[in-house]
Amino acid sequence: MNRTTLSLIAGATALAAVTGFAALAAPDASGSGTTGTAARLPVEQTRLLCPEPSTSDLAETSYTSFTPVAENTGGSGKAELVAAGTPSAGGTGGTGGKNGKNGKDKKQSDAPTVTPKAPGTPVTGDSSGPDTPALLGTATGRFAPGWTVQETTQVAAGTGRGLLGTNCTAPDTEFWFAGAATTASRTDYVHLTNPDDSAAVVDIELYGKDGALKSTVADGITVPPHSSEPVLLSTTTDAQEAGVTVHVSVRSGRVAAAVQALDDKLGGDWLAASTDPAGSLVMPGIPKDATDVRLFVFMPGDADADLKVRLASPSGEITPAGNETLHVKSHMTATADLHDVTRGEAGSLVLMPTGTAVPVVAALQVVRGKGDKQESAFIPATAAIGTRASAVGNSAKETTLSLSAPAGTATAKVTASAGSEGGTAVTKEFTIKGGTTQDVDVPVPSGLKGTYALTVEWVSGGPLYGARTLRAASDSGVAAFTVQSLPDDRGTVAVPEADQDLSVLLKK
Repeated sequence: MNRTTLSLIAGATALAAVTGFAALAAPDASGSGTTGTAARLPVEQTRLLCPEPSTSDLAETSYTSFTPVAENTGGSGKAELVAAGTPSAGGTGGTGGKNGKNGKDKKQSDAPTVTPKAPGTPVTGDSSGPDTPALLGTATGRFAPGWTVQETTQVAAGTGRGLLGTNCTAPDTEFWFAGAATTASRTDYVHLTNPDDSAAVVDIELYGKDGALKSTVADGITVPPHSSEPVLLSTTTDAQEAGVTVHVSVRSGRVAAAVQALDDKLGGDWLAASTDPAGSLVMPGIPKDATDVRLFVFMPGDADADLKVRLASPSGEITPAGNETLHVKSHMTATADLHDVTRGEAGSLVLMPTGTAVPVVAALQVVRGKGDKQESAFIPATAAIGTRASAVGNSAKETTLSLSAPAGTATAKVTASAGSEGGTAVTKEFTIKGGTTQDVDVPVPSGLKGTYALTVEWVSGGPLYGARTLRAASDSGVAAFTVQSLPDDRGTVAVPEADQDLSVLLKK
């Protein structure tokens, strides 16, 4: 076997490693040596990692696992979640450590039982208290394409009280988080979860209004195999800043990363990573009853950026008064207070270059409620729903689905799955006019029992963006809510169809 053959195999292996495993189409026997059009095939394996949900004794956490029905997936496979740092996960340690919350190994409990029986129906599991560990998830076969797991925690009182929600995420080597803080009123952790058999070494860089913050961590942070490490951001720097961008980069291995932002007065939520730096960004699904919205933008490159700030509302594009543009200096975090920018209507924030496009990262902090009943959530800039995305853990009355088509009219198909305890799936189609955001009439499964999943599919037209808002009742009257954006689920992978050419095996 010569180098050419090895290169072809290595390329296919790298593709599978990045996107999951996909079955390769068998070459025909023509031997023509030509390459056909790339086919999109369902992935055969998906890894998702869920961070440790809370250290509060009052925490009530639910997990929901869901895979949408897909074609050409076969009849085998499974999806499971196991506790990080337990023998079943392949690790030996806890989730503490010198950079962790407790400075010592944290007591481990069993992972909640979340084992789906078939695609198309969500399954749920629950846990209580402070000892729920981070979870390592793997889905194979028919459960892999579009597998989505939601972690939702309600905390009745204390710092970060309210509703905290996050999608469990795939491991990667770089993450950007705009909107963190190191002030005395905030307790922000970046959770690093390593799914692999070898340790990962991670660097964390913080950037404030004047540039990089001096770090008190001289070396990279080591995350042991099959474990999770929560790092308190305020212990990595002496600076206290309310608008901080966090850059997580992995020297060796890979991790999943998420920031848990807890506020003394504004509750808390998970801050998901922003999409890759880009010249134009969309932050979809600002709740129409938002009482305060704050924008965070970071410029990772060496040039400054000048951006137009626009709100895609139900009636069209609006320029926020007093915030028409934003100047962002190189390696600095800029902020803008947009106040009640939606004014009682659904909205998505759109950033566009005023001239030459310069890649930036961005996120919103959104507040609902007034006085001591306020609660906050985050909306990072997100990628479009290229083909399909799912939001899980929905209830009949407390779910809002926002769809936005900032660059041109788009058509979307929305399917409400069967309920976790019963019900029949329902599908609706929506047309979103260009430049607008709509809170659509969410379909609900007929005969719903339990929770259900919403799967959004792009049908035609311009790029489609989406976000789902969950609300929760609170005995104290806190406006508890959480927002999850809907980037494409990457349930399929492009696999070139190659014809057989035995000449590559011949030495010249």
